[in-house]
Amino acid sequence: MKPFFTENVFKPTLWWLFCLNFPILASTQTKQVYKTAVIAFYNCENFYDTLNDPLSRDDEFTANGEKHYTANIYADKLEKIATVIARIGTDAKIKNPDGPAIMGLAEIENKNVLNDLITHPLLRNRNYNYVHFDSKDERGVDVALLYNPKYFKVEESKPLFVKMRGYYYTRDILWVKGRLDGEIIHIYVNHWPSRIGGEEQTEASRIIAARVLKDHMDSILKAEGSQKIVIVGDFNDDPVDKSITEILKAKENADAVPMFGLFNPFSNLYKKGLGSILNRDVWSLFDQIIVSYPWLNKKQNGFFFYQSLIFNPAFLTENTGRYKGYPMRTWDGNTYRGGYSDHFPVYIVLLKPAHP
Repeated sequence: MKPFFTENVFKPTLWWLFCLNFPILASTQTKQVYKTAVIAFYNCENFYDTLNDPLSRDDEFTANGEKHYTANIYADKLEKIATVIARIGTDAKIKNPDGPAIMGLAEIENKNVLNDLITHPLLRNRNYNYVHFDSKDERGVDVALLYNPKYFKVEESKPLFVKMRGYYYTRDILWVKGRLDGEIIHIYVNHWPSRIGGEEQTEASRIIAARVLKDHMDSILKAEGSQKIVIVGDFNDDPVDKSITEILKAKENADAVPMFGLFNPFSNLYKKGLGSILNRDVWSLFDQIIVSYPWLNKKQNGFFFYQSLIFNPAFLTENTGRYKGYPMRTWDGNTYRGGYSDHFPVYIVLLKPAHP
């Protein structure tokens, strides 16, 4: 185990190293020792297998389809996604060699790709498991939750159906309840309807998704009282948009969050001009992680929110051509570019006092 910050060397007892299996932080101000946990989200951009599923519109992602999606391309895509997950949270100033304890994923076709992902050589030693339900999405993609059982134990899960107007189907919202190092927490994984057709024309669809999420969350709070909730996803809206600020009522300032309210730590990153996806040279921060009030108390014995980050290292970024500076995408139309995703992942760091 290595400390978060190397500038202040503090060696905890061997007993703590053996029992906790968490990286350690030694604060230069208080010499407090902390456990860490990383929660992340990644839109994987069209992570399909090569099999033709008659129940979804995946024909283009087959060998005979428009994209000529072969086993070699799939293997390369799998390697790219595994590489990103293997690196998140391990190479920042706050280091956790285990990477994400919990990770939401979007644009996942099915359990086939999830099984291939968690058994990939880059991730196999983490023993990831997952929660996934098939949805009725028009494109045949879903959301899923990866979790490391060393950190997180699943107790309940279910998909929340998002009913659109007419005959249009979108992704379900995934709800998972479990224990993070013994603490009950609730995770929601989202991939809300896109802006194809125009932002204003499609806003109502994202508001419908936001209300499904808010209604379920409110039912949990009513039944169980104040809870530790983490909402991750590609919302196809920025932190300042109506679905986030008016429906979810997520605040940009932690001090303004009421007891049953939400804090969006990605609001300030967005206001600084940072983003997770670039379109026509304009950054958007559609990928966000929102937390509930109980995470904000830094003097508690349980985990608390510490930091929000966008994972945007140089290897994930185009460095030449017309997409220079963009996330290195997998596809340009039907041309395979060999990139990772058109989105950058996002993640948060949680800390918890470790009392020797």
